Amino acid sequence: MAKEKIDEGLIGNEKIEQAIAGLQQEATPEQLAHTLTVIRRRMQEGGQVIVAVEPPKGGSQMLLQAIETEGRTWWAAFSSFEEELKGGGSVKSTFLADIEKLFQGALQAEGIEGVILNPWNRTIMLDKNLIQIVLGSR
Repeated sequence: MAKEKIDEGLIGNEKIEQAIAGLQQEATPEQLAHTLTVIRRRMQEGGQVIVAVEPPKGGSQMLLQAIETEGRTWWAAFSSFEEELKGGGSVKSTFLADIEKLFQGALQAEGIEGVILNPWNRTIMLDKNLIQIVLGSR
């Protein structure tokens, strides 16, 4: 099987996708704990995710693209380019971000509920509480 070149920081993120798939099939506290552990391990390995950015408005800095669900605002991140493309090309501009830096940023951000990983398919909504659990035991 030919393997296209993928960015170093994304290698291993398929484990996150597999854990989320398991969680989607069986939404138990144990499966959630397992998924958070997998995300923490990827973070500790220096793992990265793809984040979508909005073009700067009027000379301000670039903003992370946000998604709104039920009146709450979340940052969107993707574990792979395949996951990002499932949105039908709605993402304009992306860059790689360290999982840990993204999570720390989300905790500091006003008006942000947390991070939605893979909003189109293998989705997990990490609110600030879950993010603190992932960051917690370092």
